[in-house]
Amino acid sequence: MAPQSAALPATPGRWLAALLLGNMAMAFGPVFVRMADCGPVSAGFWRLILPLPLLMWLARRGGQRVFGQPAPVMLMLVLAGVVFGLDLASWHLGIGHTRLGNATLFGNVGSIFLMLWGLVVARRRPRMNELTAMACALIGAMILLGRSLEIATDTLVGDLLCILAGTFYFAYFLCLRPVQDRVGSWALVFHTGVFAAPVMLATALYLGEPVMPQVWWPVLALALCSQVVGQGLLVASLTRFSPLVIGLALLTQPAISVLVGVIAFHEQPTALDAIGMVLVSSALVLARLRR
Repeated sequence: MAPQSAALPATPGRWLAALLLGNMAMAFGPVFVRMADCGPVSAGFWRLILPLPLLMWLARRGGQRVFGQPAPVMLMLVLAGVVFGLDLASWHLGIGHTRLGNATLFGNVGSIFLMLWGLVVARRRPRMNELTAMACALIGAMILLGRSLEIATDTLVGDLLCILAGTFYFAYFLCLRPVQDRVGSWALVFHTGVFAAPVMLATALYLGEPVMPQVWWPVLALALCSQVVGQGLLVASLTRFSPLVIGLALLTQPAISVLVGVIAFHEQPTALDAIGMVLVSSALVLARLRR
């Protein structure tokens, strides 16, 4: 049984719009993280906590079970939530130290790790398209990391934090795989938020970040864009398209992030940056296609 959505009729045009809208909403998440006057990890905590009542209502409206999941399913949801919390904490820290386009690209490298994991599980040699994806990812990442080091060591650290976030996202996906078809999309996002929020709060307190924002609209916008619209629509639409379509839609995220970085934060990419981004983006599409 595929996850059901409580919001959209199951027509191809509507689901394609949902997929694109979800990617676009996720692309604006880093902007609101930077605008929040609390810490970046604290902003992620509020992203998870604030939408929980709405997500619970959406799950119940769609006939999805929120409480009373079988013990094995609940265990995997807890693990997925903890890993997702580590993913968000790493990514939000990285957003504050690197360019928005880099943060978005490196935060999605979990797709490449999933492709490599599939090769290990299948115990076979990579095919040509898989070798091409790995080569594009490696060369593109080296270009972008080198450019970040030219700007500042701090920017390189931000890139590495976002790559770490992509690694945690890979682990998050592995935790979800056994239960994804048994839990509805809104219930899945709800449980992820419930179990990831304590990880985010503990990390923010450990880092000494201010937790309570003085201005609430950036964290409210982050919660709506990233957790409700972005995460909810992406999870709901993933099973309804081929990996190629999903991979191509994924490219709207770094494109929008680069544009916002130029307009709002005066991050001017060079031709070399563009080459690195194209290579990493190509690797992400090829990895999604393999899946």
